[in-house]
Amino acid sequence: MEHDSPRTPAPRGVALEFSSLRYRIGDRTLFDGLDLRLNTGDSVAVMGPSGSGKSTLISCALGLVQPEGAVRVADADLGRMSRRERTRHRSRHIGVVFQFGELLPELTPVENVALAGLLAGADRKETYKAAAELLGSLGVPRDARATGTLSGGERQRTAVARALVNRPSLLVADEPTGALDDVNRAAVAELLFEVPRRWPCALLVVTHDAQVAALANDTVHLVEGRLVPREAQ
Repeated sequence: MEHDSPRTPAPRGVALEFSSLRYRIGDRTLFDGLDLRLNTGDSVAVMGPSGSGKSTLISCALGLVQPEGAVRVADADLGRMSRRERTRHRSRHIGVVFQFGELLPELTPVENVALAGLLAGADRKETYKAAAELLGSLGVPRDARATGTLSGGERQRTAVARALVNRPSLLVADEPTGALDDVNRAAVAELLFEVPRRWPCALLVVTHDAQVAALANDTVHLVEGRLVPREAQ
């Protein structure tokens, strides 16, 4: 499934699975038997108060934190990989959208998007072509001379394109609308939750915003180390 050009999208299956996760920091228990299964084409929003472990959960999905239990991404157990293997797997199978985009303002939007593909070892010509097509489909001006000149909403759309350029099995978004005004927040949120329907991937979103979370297929709350369905609140 892995090769040097942007990979063929994975068929519908399990994109992310947490099984019996347990993780402590000092005397605090962040996860206590936490479970989650997310299929290709689905989206889930994780909510919870500051300090409840939402960002740590993302770090587990990215293989940056290794809890007890199992973390599987694109049918591979991250805990059984070396650090180098996890880095390679992450770059090819996981896309990330951060709250502030984390783009390089001096580069063009196409260059910012293509950079993620090049770092993953993809073919340069194919990657630039994919970057331009993604930006066009997401409504970002491809002729912008520098990403720093884009609006906040356009920059976050560019960040979504960058996260998708390697055709990941899993898209992870950490407070993706937290830095936007109300108009751009709504537009970016709607676009983000369209992604699993338009591209074969799953979407995991961490957010404080109930209106954003309401767009997901499922919403869960991180409560006392476990993920509790919205209906149980």
